[in-house]
Amino acid sequence: MSPKEPNPRLRRVEYELRSEGLPHETPNKLRSGIHSRGFLPHVKREGASYFVTFRLADSLPKDVLLEFLRKRAEQLRALEQGKQTKDTLELIERDYRREVERYLDKGSGACWLRRPDIADLVASALRHFEGERYDLRAWVIMPNHAHAVVWPMPNHLLGDILHSWKRFTSREANKILGRVGQDFWQPESYDHWIRNEDEKARIVRYIVNNPVKSRLCRAPGEWRWSSAWRA
Repeated sequence: MSPKEPNPRLRRVEYELRSEGLPHETPNKLRSGIHSRGFLPHVKREGASYFVTFRLADSLPKDVLLEFLRKRAEQLRALEQGKQTKDTLELIERDYRREVERYLDKGSGACWLRRPDIADLVASALRHFEGERYDLRAWVIMPNHAHAVVWPMPNHLLGDILHSWKRFTSREANKILGRVGQDFWQPESYDHWIRNEDEKARIVRYIVNNPVKSRLCRAPGEWRWSSAWRA
């Protein structure tokens, strides 16, 4: 797809979300609206909380990601063409997200976040501006990725918050690892606009239980790099 061609994923997301009351044309789509930074459509709604995932650069091989995207594209085409299907955009995106998360939880790649010094670095960055630029409802650092539920405070954009976290930790982690000019994080993060409190509660449960499910600890409070950790 050339830069001048419309993103079909973006059009599908715009169509369904307009039916949910999200305005299509807004003064700043990074604050409220629908935009794309490349592969994925990103939905922003002012005052909303978001489920975000950012992963290490080598955590998901390109061929695996393309297969997940191919499956999702087939489901989206069926939805767009009105074929008999019980899928909705929300369910399709949830299935895609779960496939990616299951793969990440296998611990692929170098898993630099297994190192306590690097995990501490990322955890410290997440908490640094908490209560000043954003509120964190839950977060966890896994061996090759991180999850958080974040609410940007007024006058602060989610994209800026994520960029700040990743830019600082990438620079400092590469110093620790003695690496120069190498990507630490995958460039594009995943963000999901949380639509209601029930969905938020489900996502928070997933985040705090992620280390237990991956057999990194026996209970959420035992995992040091998590909002559930009991010091």
